[in-house]
Formats: sequence, structure tokens, C-alpha cells
Amino acid sequence: MKVKGHTVSKGQATGPALVSKDAISFLGGVDPTTGVVIEKGHALFGKSVKGAVLVFPGGKGSTVGSYLIYQLKKNGVAPAAMINLRAEPIVAVGAIISGIPMVDRLEKNPVETIADGQTVTVDGTAGEIEVR
Repeated sequence: MKVKGHTVSKGQATGPALVSKDAISFLGGVDPTTGVVIEKGHALFGKSVKGAVLVFPGGKGSTVGSYLIYQLKKNGVAPAAMINLRAEPIVAVGAIISGIPMVDRLEKNPVETIADGQTVTVDGTAGEIEVR
């Protein structure tokens, strides 16, 4: 299934989906050295974002979150790509400076239509995803 959306950060990547209905704060919510979600009570608590296509509504929290996404990339534990319902500046800037493909505003709600573990290709350049 291919779904059109909006380009946030160009590039292409494929990986297993890691889906959350919760917004993510990268500052204090994700360990930048391991890529593990450490925010207590979060739907992804204890799971690693490393190499995943991270599907979540959007970001929350401090503007430092952009730099934390960059740290994840530098440490080799970043998501392969990201999909948001509607990207906000913190996550968008983090994806762009880190070279992580990202799309938002898909024709179908990705949080409801993509299941954990499904293989997803994000084409940030074309502004679309493919779910297999």
C-alpha cells in the first residue's frame, strides 16, 4: 500500500514500524546513547528507536529535542525514518539536520493504519510511504 503525504525531510529509508499513539519528547524521553525510550508511562517505554520507522503523532517538549535527534544519529541509534500526523518544528528540524527521511500529513492516519513490525519505506523526497 502506497500513501501520499508531505515531505518534511528528504531521503529514503526502509525499516520495521515502531508505532506510538503518544507524542514523543526527545529531551528526557529517549536515551541519546542507546535510542531506548525512557519516559515512564510512554507507550514505547523500554523499546529502542534504532533502525525503526518511528510512527507517532508528533513531538513535545523542549527545542533541545532537535539536537537530541541529531545525537541519536551521531551515536548510531537513530530511527531510520519518521512519520508524524503533523510535524512540529522541533522534530522537523531534528530530522532535517540529521538526514533522517520524514513525512507527515498522510492521506491515511499512519498511527491507525500501520502496525508495529510492518516493513515501511519512507520516501521523504517524493513525500510518500509504502507499507508491506
